[in-house]
Amino acid sequence: MNSSTMATQIHHYGRAFLAPLLQSSCRKPQHLRLISSTTAAAAAAASSSSAAAMEVKVQKFSRLQSLKSELQQEDASLHDFVGGDDDNTNNNNNINNNNSTSTTNYLPQQPIKRKKAPPRSAKILPKPSWLKAVPATSAKYHELRSTVRSLGLATVCEEAKCPNIGDCWGGASSSTSAESNSNNNSINGKELDEFEQHYGTATATIMIMGDTCTRGCSFCAVKTSRKPPPLDAEEPNKVAEAVTSWGLDYVVLTSVDRDDLVDQGAGHFRKVVQRLKELSGGGAGGAENDNGNGEKKEKKKAIIVEALTPDFCGDLDLVTQVATSGLDVYAHNIETVERLTPRVRDRRAGYQQSLNVLGHVKQVNPNVLTKTSIMLGLGETDEEIRTTMQQLRENDVDVVTFGQYLQPSRRHLPVKEYVTPEKFEEWRVEAEERFGFKYCASGPLVRSSYKAGEFFLKNMVREKKREREEAALAAAVV
Repeated sequence: MNSSTMATQIHHYGRAFLAPLLQSSCRKPQHLRLISSTTAAAAAAASSSSAAAMEVKVQKFSRLQSLKSELQQEDASLHDFVGGDDDNTNNNNNINNNNSTSTTNYLPQQPIKRKKAPPRSAKILPKPSWLKAVPATSAKYHELRSTVRSLGLATVCEEAKCPNIGDCWGGASSSTSAESNSNNNSINGKELDEFEQHYGTATATIMIMGDTCTRGCSFCAVKTSRKPPPLDAEEPNKVAEAVTSWGLDYVVLTSVDRDDLVDQGAGHFRKVVQRLKELSGGGAGGAENDNGNGEKKEKKKAIIVEALTPDFCGDLDLVTQVATSGLDVYAHNIETVERLTPRVRDRRAGYQQSLNVLGHVKQVNPNVLTKTSIMLGLGETDEEIRTTMQQLRENDVDVVTFGQYLQPSRRHLPVKEYVTPEKFEEWRVEAEERFGFKYCASGPLVRSSYKAGEFFLKNMVREKKREREEAALAAAVV
C-alpha cells in the first residue's frame, strides 16, 4: 500500500469516527432544550398579549373619539339629557347598535337606567310684590287650629294650602285687607262695628267627608284616591261642636268629591248643615237659651252657613238634598271659562253641568243666595270672562268672586299671567254694575271662602242702607 492510499483511508475513517462526536457535542441537553422552548413560548405569548392590549387601546381610543365627535355634533341640552327625551334615547340606541360589534368584548352591556325628571313648565313666572299674605300668628288662629286637631277635622284652608289662612282664621279687621278697602265706600263704620260685635269676622272653612278627593283637578292641591276612607258618622256632631266652641257666626262647609258613594255624600252634607243649625239656634235672629232655672235667658248668636258643594255629577236630586237643608248660601265653583274647563278641571266635571247645578238651586229654594268663583291667570280672555258672567246671571247666581290662580306645586298647571289689583277692581265694578251681581269680591288673594263672613256682612249692611234710602225717598214723595 503506497503512502497516498494509506492517507486516503486514514482520512475516511477519521471522518467517520469524528462525525458522531462532533454531532453529539453540538446537541443541547434535554433540559436545556425544554427551557429554551418554554422561554420562546413565553416570549411569543407576551408579544401576542402586548399586541392585543395595543389593539384594545386603539379600539377604546377610537370609540372615545367617536363619542366625542357625536356629542359635539348634537345640540341637546343637559335638561334634555336628564329628562330622557325620546329623540335622545333613539340617538343613543343608534350609537350603541353601530358600535356593538367593536365593543362587545370590552364594554359592559348592561342597560343604562335613567330616572325621568318630572315635567316642568317652559317658563315659571316670578310672583309680583302684591301677592303677600298675612302670617298666621294670631291667638284666634291658634285657637281654631287646636280645635280642628283635637276633633280630627279637616279644613280646606290647610289641605288646599290657602295663603289666607292667617287672615281668615285670625279675624283680621277690614282695614288690613286691600280687597276690603276697595269695597268700603258705602258702609257706615258704626253700623259695621255693630254687626261685627254681634256676628264676628273670623271665618273657617271646614272640609267634611274626609281629606281625600276622588277627582284630580289640575289646579287643586287636595290629595286624591279612587277609594277614600269611609265617612265618619260622628262628623255632624264634631263639626257643630267645633263651630259653636269657636264662637263664629259665619262658617263655610265644603267637601271633597265622593264619587265612590251611592249618593256622593249629599245625605251626609245635609246632616252636617242641619246639626249645625240645630245647635246654633236656627234662623238669622238667633234663639233664646234657657240656663236651666227658667229665669235667665240669653240669645244665641245665629250661625250663617255657607255650603261650598261638589257638582254631584249633575244629579239634581242630590243637589236638592243640600239646597233644602237649611243653609243660607249655596256655593258651587265654576272655576274657569268654558274653553279651559277640560284642561283645568277633572274630566267628570263640566262647565254646563256646573251652570245647571247653580240654576237648579234657585228653583228649589228661591230664598238662598247662590255663589260661584272664577280663577284668573290661566290664559282666559276678557271676553270669555264676560261671557261666563252673563251665563251665571242667566242662571240667577247672586255672588261671584275673582281670585288669582296660584300654582300649588310644579306638578300642577303653571300660571299664565299675574293679574294686577287694578284689573281685579275693574272686574268687581263690572260684575256689580254691568251684570247685576248682588255682590262681588275681587282681588289677587280672594278665594271662594276668603273672609266670606266679613264680605257677606258688609253686603247685608249695604242692603240695609239701600232699603232705608229707598224708604226715605218714598216718604218724601208722599
